[in-house]
Amino acid sequence: MSPARRNDVVMVATGVLLIVLDQLVKHWITQYFSGRLYSSIPIVGNYLELIYVQNRGVAFSLLEGRESLYVLIVLAVGVVVWLYWRSRDNGSLLLKVTFGLIIGGAVGNLIDRLRLGYVVDFVHFQIPAIGFSFAVFNVADSGICIGVTLLIILLLFTHTPAALPKDVSTEPSVANEAAATQPRVRRRI
Repeated sequence: MSPARRNDVVMVATGVLLIVLDQLVKHWITQYFSGRLYSSIPIVGNYLELIYVQNRGVAFSLLEGRESLYVLIVLAVGVVVWLYWRSRDNGSLLLKVTFGLIIGGAVGNLIDRLRLGYVVDFVHFQIPAIGFSFAVFNVADSGICIGVTLLIILLLFTHTPAALPKDVSTEPSVANEAAATQPRVRRRI
């Protein structure tokens, strides 16, 4: 198996693991909070709590009631698929894990949307002293955010050499033979 295909297997395994973990935790949350919508369980004082929320918006409950903006999700998925396709034969293991996190998170939330009509969110982070309250999120959202952050870092700080055209040979023997048959011209500068 080539390194690229082995990295693809790791990517798929990462995505599947994230989907399974996300769905199991969401199942537990919905079972525990059944009939107790918006009640909470403190995890770290007033800073981190579990709370059951039915997210009918897009990301972090944004754009609720604006279904036409789901086009943004389709475009984002299209960009991720295009980036994967470009790197399918030479992407690093970390890049493939990144794709696994993003795709696994997207599929985890899509399962909720198709099955329930909303996404189950349950993690709430806040800093009451300064009035900061982050949107309620879930395991799939975390995978997407970590994956997108890693993807941006990889795209900004790693250099991938441009692919050579298919008609150019990179074998040294062929390149040397071609150079030997070309006349040498000296130019004065």
